[in-house]
Amino acid sequence: MNILLWIMQSALAFLYLSGGAFKFFKVEDVASQLPSVPHTAWKLFGVIEVVGAILLIVPLAFKWMPQLTPAAATVLAVETLVLAALYASNSLKIAVTNPLVWAATMGLLVAFVAYGRYAISPAV
Repeated sequence: MNILLWIMQSALAFLYLSGGAFKFFKVEDVASQLPSVPHTAWKLFGVIEVVGAILLIVPLAFKWMPQLTPAAATVLAVETLVLAALYASNSLKIAVTNPLVWAATMGLLVAFVAYGRYAISPAV
């Protein structure tokens, strides 16, 4: 289980890091998908994703405050599912080009990581 979680954490960290940086630095491109969401909110989503991506790996890898990893995964799950709800308000079309599909999938995967890390972490 631990190996599966590490593989998922690594892949999700890469996706969140790249997606968060894109949301922060290319706000105009992302905001065109949902014009009702302000640019500041997109930048906030980007910052949450970049910080969350770092916290998915670093604390547990260096055994420094490892409880931050499941907490970060939980925050990312909530943030991603909020994004999925925003995308769903725009379009419910099930297609690869719809960001709803990607957001919902990543939200569920990072929720699984949060659950897995809470389940196997020692009781404090």
